[in-house]
Amino acid sequence: MTSFFSPYRHDFTRIASCVPRIEVANPSFNVDRTLELLHQGHDERIALMVFPELGLSAYAIDDLLHQDALLEAVESGISRLAAESSNLFPAFVVGAPLRAGDRLYNSAVVIHAGRILGVVPKAYLPNYREFYERRHFAPGAQIRGQEIAVAGIQVPFGVDLLFRSAGSCAFTFHVEVCEDMWVPQPPSTAAALAGAEVLLNLSASNITIGKAEDRRLLCGSQSMRCVAAYAYSAAGPGESTTDLAWDGHGGIFEDGLRLAETDRFPSGSTMAVADVDLGRLRQERMRRVTFGDCARVLGVTASDFRTITLAIDAPAEALPLRRPIERYPYVPSDPAKLAENCYEAYNIQVQGLAKRLQATRTEKVVIGVSGGLDSTQALLVCCRVMDKIGLPRTNILAYTLPGFATSEGTKGNAWALMRALGVSASEIDIRPAARQMLEDLGHPFAGGEPVYDVTFENVQAGLRTDYLFRLANHHRGIVVGTGDLSELGLGWCTYGVGDQMSHYNVNASVSKTLIQHLIRFVAASGDVDRTTADLLHAILATEISPELVPQDASGQIQSTEAMIGPYALQDFNLYYLTRFGFRPSKIAYLSWHAWKDAKAGTWPPNIPESAHRSYDLAEIKHWLRVFLGRFFTSQFKRTAMPNGPKISSGGSLSPRGDWRAPSDAGPAVWLAELESGVPDAEMP
Repeated sequence: MTSFFSPYRHDFTRIASCVPRIEVANPSFNVDRTLELLHQGHDERIALMVFPELGLSAYAIDDLLHQDALLEAVESGISRLAAESSNLFPAFVVGAPLRAGDRLYNSAVVIHAGRILGVVPKAYLPNYREFYERRHFAPGAQIRGQEIAVAGIQVPFGVDLLFRSAGSCAFTFHVEVCEDMWVPQPPSTAAALAGAEVLLNLSASNITIGKAEDRRLLCGSQSMRCVAAYAYSAAGPGESTTDLAWDGHGGIFEDGLRLAETDRFPSGSTMAVADVDLGRLRQERMRRVTFGDCARVLGVTASDFRTITLAIDAPAEALPLRRPIERYPYVPSDPAKLAENCYEAYNIQVQGLAKRLQATRTEKVVIGVSGGLDSTQALLVCCRVMDKIGLPRTNILAYTLPGFATSEGTKGNAWALMRALGVSASEIDIRPAARQMLEDLGHPFAGGEPVYDVTFENVQAGLRTDYLFRLANHHRGIVVGTGDLSELGLGWCTYGVGDQMSHYNVNASVSKTLIQHLIRFVAASGDVDRTTADLLHAILATEISPELVPQDASGQIQSTEAMIGPYALQDFNLYYLTRFGFRPSKIAYLSWHAWKDAKAGTWPPNIPESAHRSYDLAEIKHWLRVFLGRFFTSQFKRTAMPNGPKISSGGSLSPRGDWRAPSDAGPAVWLAELESGVPDAEMP
């Protein structure tokens, strides 16, 4: 059985975009360099490798392509590649000029385990600017159902070929050549609709200024449109520079995401390697019903293609994961991308609330301000909304509602924030009403006993919400909710109170990890003065707590993360469960790779050094167990959640939008998979 610590166990397949050093019109040399990379691929357990267009002969050789001696040397090279790769793990595709009848084709040759599996001709031949391929080659766009003789062997030949691994590493791939990707309807589009999950492109593609970004755009967009992995390999060192230059640009893309790329302008052979997530692609195709609809509308079916079978079995040993995994999936580590995300998220929140006020013809909002992260961000949004629609900030009726465990620090921050932002600020002490309610209930606390149970907590939480809704009635306003996506996912909110119920919740699909960056974004935006910015940073430094239970004898406060787990891990779990539907063992595997080494990888900017910690597999498994138990048993809270705008492509939990589920489903299936699928010990 494949090790838990191997990507192949979790629906990944390792592919490589290869750029060997070549010599012009020297197939023997070029085969040697190809074999060197193939042996490296075997050692690294790469399942599929793609090489450049015409890589066995070189691309820019003009009329030498019509020389019998060269063409025969190329076929001998293919025969040698097949023979000498018979005991190697990877399937691979090389580029070669091949004769069929009285025509010459720019071809891709697919080989695995000593067998030449098939040949795909280049469909579209460029004959403009520096390209003159029609001088030498025949176009292959119409070739279907044919065979070709390669090194004395008849093999399938045409643009109608799919290659399917029927081994324990199961996937389907398709091959196209260079220009095929640059046309309005690439052949890989139909192949993807027919079932291909990995799309390969053998290219030569000389380099000119700006062309590398064009390639990235085309490869990324094709992988996104086709919900597929796309691997691209272009010619590199050794190609003729008579009139052109070559940068050896190879890259691997997955549903729009660039996973790996070669160093351009290399002096020797190189390759980009990545583990593509076939499970993610299959989930996306299943979810995007228009993908299948498109196949039906266009009349594309698997029967339009001949399927060539090979058998690649997943290696059993542990292997490192070869792809980037963001520690914070809701918070990109790239500073520019994070800044863009924060700008968009903040303005989505603002637009959502502004429209709700306009639609309800309401000019006032009521909000509870605790001095914590969520209410701070919601209050900042309210202020920006009032500025945007031309109403005074005094129309924001902000209340701090201290209870039995409210600290002077958070209450002080709440007051300082309300004053700094110029809103109408008030305080209502809920303790007298809470005592009365607890006495009416016959709760031991009313008699002086320090009993801090769920009733004690929820009496306070409920009263705060009662006051806010009645204040909204009294002042003809609406209650703005503050609870965030992470709390809704974990059920860390009381049914019917302010972190679950409101008239409109601007934070409903903002994760806890993102909210911290939104506050930093506002602090740095210039919309607030330096004093207010410093106050926002002080709020960011405050430990997250519901402040419903008084400190214990040692002075320890009620810590949210001590009870429900680190938000860093729980947001990771929430993202991969709801966005992709991954099984718990795969989530744990990804989390382990993201968090096992605090020194590896990248962190989003402004993450405090104290947060740069690692988590071992036992911790990850424990908190995932907690997450699953809480997530499934809390669906009834999400079913009744108020309106609020969707913020992230990571999804929301609105019952009217991204997440629709029964309230009476339990976590047993997921917990069982977690226990059976994740070892208790680290990799030996």
